[in-house]
Amino acid sequence: MLLFWEHGYEATSLAELTSAMGISPPSLYAAFGDKQALFLEAVDRYIARGGAGTESLMGDAKTARAAVAHFLGASAIRLSDPHFPRGCMVVLAAVSCSEEAAPVQHKLAACRAGWEKALKQRIERGIACGELPAGTSAAALASFYMAVVQGMSLHAKDGASRRRLQEIAETALQAWPASARREA
Repeated sequence: MLLFWEHGYEATSLAELTSAMGISPPSLYAAFGDKQALFLEAVDRYIARGGAGTESLMGDAKTARAAVAHFLGASAIRLSDPHFPRGCMVVLAAVSCSEEAAPVQHKLAACRAGWEKALKQRIERGIACGELPAGTSAAALASFYMAVVQGMSLHAKDGASRRRLQEIAETALQAWPASARREA
């Protein structure tokens, strides 16, 4: 998981994987089938360890704005954790790949779409409860905050400090619809 996270899907070689796992290539193939299957299991592990769960990212916030603020803040912390590769594996591991890696790209896109859907649903609840103006586009707002987090991931990969990521998150919250800014 860590190799894929740090180097990406296609840039991680079988030699690196087998060396890190302490196994031979035939053992890797016997256990996982191929590199792609191993990668998909690594993504599942990443998500299971809390690297990408929307519940852990949004917390149990009482308002939609607070949920988004928690999502951004938790992302800043996770993306800059010094104990792991910088950035988000689901965002960065297969940004551009060959056609053979299409299933990998689809899996990661589905994960990101799941996060965006969860954000959209939380924002829709905020609209329904009157936290946000009735004309607010939950889809546009969720897409915007997903784009912010994906950008934060790239900044983290490039070496941005946790403080810089938190500043980006704080700045992004200024885009929250004006009538709801006092809610969180």
